[in-house]
Amino acid sequence: MHAAMDSTVSAVKHVHGTTNSTETYSYCLAGEVCYEWVTWGAYFGVTSIAGQSILQSVVYIGLAVCFAGSAAFLVQSYAPYAFHTGIPEIKAILGGLVLDEFLSAWTLLIKALGLALSVGSGLSLGKEGPLVHVSCCMASLWSTILSFTFPSFGTYFQNQSQSQRRKLLAAAATAGVAVAFGSPLGGVLFGLEELDSALFSNQQLMWRAFVTSVVAATTLAYIDPFGIGKLVLFQVTASQQWRQFELVPWLGLGVLGGVLGALLIKLNARVALYRNNGPLRNMKVFEVLIVTAITAVISWPIVFMRDQTSTLVANLFQECEPSKDYHGLCNQSFMWQNMFLLLLTAGLKILLTAWTFGMHVRRIQPSQSKYNLLMMATSEASRRYILANNCNWSISWEVAGNLPEWHKASPRSWIFSSCPPEGTCIYPGFYAVIGAAALLGGVTRMTVSLVVILFELTGALSHVLPIMLAVMSSKFVGDYLGKGVYDTWIAMHGYPYLPPSDFRDRGETAASVMTSTDKLVVLYNDQSTPSELDALLNDCTYSGFPVLEGSSGRLLGYASRYKLRQAIDPLLSSPSESGRLCNFVRTSSVLSDSLDFSAVIDKAPMQMRKEMPLHVVVTTFQRLNLRYILFTSNGGFLNGLLTKRDIARFLNEGFEQANALSEPSENHADWGRF
Repeated sequence: MHAAMDSTVSAVKHVHGTTNSTETYSYCLAGEVCYEWVTWGAYFGVTSIAGQSILQSVVYIGLAVCFAGSAAFLVQSYAPYAFHTGIPEIKAILGGLVLDEFLSAWTLLIKALGLALSVGSGLSLGKEGPLVHVSCCMASLWSTILSFTFPSFGTYFQNQSQSQRRKLLAAAATAGVAVAFGSPLGGVLFGLEELDSALFSNQQLMWRAFVTSVVAATTLAYIDPFGIGKLVLFQVTASQQWRQFELVPWLGLGVLGGVLGALLIKLNARVALYRNNGPLRNMKVFEVLIVTAITAVISWPIVFMRDQTSTLVANLFQECEPSKDYHGLCNQSFMWQNMFLLLLTAGLKILLTAWTFGMHVRRIQPSQSKYNLLMMATSEASRRYILANNCNWSISWEVAGNLPEWHKASPRSWIFSSCPPEGTCIYPGFYAVIGAAALLGGVTRMTVSLVVILFELTGALSHVLPIMLAVMSSKFVGDYLGKGVYDTWIAMHGYPYLPPSDFRDRGETAASVMTSTDKLVVLYNDQSTPSELDALLNDCTYSGFPVLEGSSGRLLGYASRYKLRQAIDPLLSSPSESGRLCNFVRTSSVLSDSLDFSAVIDKAPMQMRKEMPLHVVVTTFQRLNLRYILFTSNGGFLNGLLTKRDIARFLNEGFEQANALSEPSENHADWGRF
């Protein structure tokens, strides 16, 4: 339903639907004859060509600005966490970060509305990635509803650990990918490859994700939001035979996709830094309106940019047919004009995408929560599939457009020895599929899941090898040139996310990166009162504190901020209780007037020696999903502490934009560090 809404919102900029219109505009875009949609010129009775053109352009630009401005207002006013594509944050949540407001009911509602408005406005963005965020919001909302409706389920859900909650969100994320691409199997592999490989190594979770994806795709097929009997608007069928000489241009498209993907990411990161540190920092809504207006003004004269990008994708993926010719794309007499327009579209899309992906607004209320992020407005819909791959689709058509002419001019050349002398040998539509795979791989660094998604879209088993070749080459080139888009934005926001890749140290030990004891805020047994602990929690934002024995200095355990707050809040209202000392280890020798805080601390935290090789420490964090490790010496004396955020910062030291978008209040989880 959301996909049809996007298409309809976008259609309003071009045409007007009748009062009792039953046809979806997607039905019209599929090439069918539509009688219930008329142009704005015809609706207002304008007969002159000049008058119709002016009216159409004014309505197109005006509605685009209106849609984008409405999305910005909704996010700014009601749901500041409905920002960005959502996939980097989902990856961080599955890695252990707690962002409850990111999955709230308001976030779900505003994300859905803002997504339709943003995509319909014509901005260089897409809806595939945000659907993953929407799916996770729905899973969180339904679990909450069931908890209140069925007490037994509520008791069960409340007793589950955060790891169980992450499994629920992981299954929901796979369903979002399955719906976005019409690819249930690709959704499961996306979860395994991109979200959390350690989490998806659980066979039970894989099964749940598979069932969730199948149910989601089946429901989508039953609803048929486009009214054309397809799961996605750009579903294609590739049954033609490919020739071996085509592997060379396909390999070149893969390399080009990796280069352009890395270029787009670097350009986007620099724009984000300029936006965050420059004059646009305090003109967020104004920026959204101006960028939307510029995009609309540029897009209107260029026929391939005027329609919604998914429409262009659907037509570029199709083979040329005499009965259907999308804006003369298959007209050989206009080949050079089409090539120029496609190249122009590709270049403009690169620039507009690099700027659009990251536009954000601040919340109106001056009081901010502890996660005072720079909230993104229209980027809630910013997913790279449709917005970025337009470039390589256009270039793919350039390549495929020249090859048929070459074949026609020299049919007996040794290169075309496998082609029939007469008839079609080169099919440009599949070159667009290869270009899409190459640039999407260069941007996201997806591999297996991407190949499976495109295989499910095309249904052509014989074409899997070319797709694999393009994805492999784009992955190699992209990794050589830098991080993928998800890891880039995770690093810029400073989320404590650890990639599953292997780490190899150069002889370093834990002592070289840990925070030593003299730089930690620690608690001593029988030396603090609830009032003093309350003052400590109010003064600092650390999420936990090592607890030491007052006399000997030995480590007793680790007290989390959450449990400390739960223990002291009921005592603050009583002066007699708030002035008593807190004892974290209850023994028979404890003074009777001390408070029993033994349930507050973790008495068996993960401990290591500071001489431990660093790669062992990093691997332990990755495999066990730990939040902290304490380093002790013989006798249990504390030497230092290392947190997941510390490891993330260490792994991102070579990335110049690391933590560039991280707000001071985002560093609340430094786990006892100054």
